[in-house]
Amino acid sequence: MNEGVRKRGSTWSYYFDLGKVDGKRKKKEKGGFRTKKEAEAALAAAINEYNHAGRVFEPSEITVADYLDQWYELSCKPNLKYNTQIGYLRIIEGHLKPKFGTYKLKAVSPAVLQEYANNLKMNGYSKSHLVGILTVFQSALDYAIEPLHYINQNPMKMIKFPRVERKPRERIILTLEEWDCIINRFKDTRYYIPLMIGFYTGLRISETFALTWDDIDLENRTLSVRKQVIKRNFGADVRKVIEKKEKREHRSSWYFTTPKTEASARTIPFGTTLYNVLKAEHAAQVKNEIKYGEYYTIHVLKKELDEKGNDMFRIIPVQKCIESQLPRINLVCIDENGQYTSTDSFKYCAKVIHKELQLAFDYHSLRHTHATMLIEAGANVKNVQARLGHTNIQTTLQTYVHDTEKMGEQSVELFEQITSSRTS
Repeated sequence: MNEGVRKRGSTWSYYFDLGKVDGKRKKKEKGGFRTKKEAEAALAAAINEYNHAGRVFEPSEITVADYLDQWYELSCKPNLKYNTQIGYLRIIEGHLKPKFGTYKLKAVSPAVLQEYANNLKMNGYSKSHLVGILTVFQSALDYAIEPLHYINQNPMKMIKFPRVERKPRERIILTLEEWDCIINRFKDTRYYIPLMIGFYTGLRISETFALTWDDIDLENRTLSVRKQVIKRNFGADVRKVIEKKEKREHRSSWYFTTPKTEASARTIPFGTTLYNVLKAEHAAQVKNEIKYGEYYTIHVLKKELDEKGNDMFRIIPVQKCIESQLPRINLVCIDENGQYTSTDSFKYCAKVIHKELQLAFDYHSLRHTHATMLIEAGANVKNVQARLGHTNIQTTLQTYVHDTEKMGEQSVELFEQITSSRTS
């Protein structure tokens, strides 16, 4: 950088080069100082301000707690989905700040981090939880290097994650007898439709409860996944939700958001059984709306913006007698009087299955059962991947193409057929 001071008439001035704008070098110059010493002091202060524009602190002095707050505001909030923000904040507030918050950012060393990682293992954290905590901190420290230039290297990349034996995640696969027991118990309830959809299509719970009748083509017997539903506190900051400091007026509400991944947006064919059920349900909902009249609950959509400035749509229930300028939606999963059957409502159904029917169950078990039955019946794995909305076929293979008793029997029978046909 070209810089210096010079005397112009009876006073002194300083100058230094700025960056190029439109390919041309710019220069900063200021005069009117009585002495050379004053001009040199002003030059040093001006260069320091130029090099640290926008900073209200020296990066070398910032604490981990303050830095994590800054990282969340600058990087997480604009780039992460709502549920992911909640997950990150829980790690920041529940783990990283209590342990490292008072450290200066520059003082976090590989030795301290390795000890922390080892202690997480000793305290019984699962592999996924341990990796989640450490990965969030690693991402935060990466951002401190680039683009912020607060530190020169990431100490997290120098540690070894402790080896934790991964406990196999329980995947509940229902037998047809168990399924019959469940569906017969809920035949004439608000839970019948979401159960049938989950079993016959393999949808995720957030996809099932986001369905509207516009998503279902009864004529062609297809179901389109275009959105998912999430619960969030509208008008409240995510941090205040985590810290349970949100104001009372910030009530939770259900929202439509984009599908989980690009592959999750898909169209799924379904068969005669589900077709008959959905057709009957659609007719019943039309009759119920007439039956309840002005007391029937309908739902409208209000367009809002999320933390990244993307569109999201709040589902607002209103009685039919109340006029609204907002567009109406026709949800598939509703009660007789039109009230929304949400994922929260479904918890009662799962509780009855556990307590009354004495069966292991969660909504995802319908998805596991659907996929496993298809694979066991010899369905094309690529087609199963498309139905489930998996981005990578390896997910489908690793999750569902495993050694079941039925597959073993089929392999024996297949081998017998091959060899017997050769010898006959």
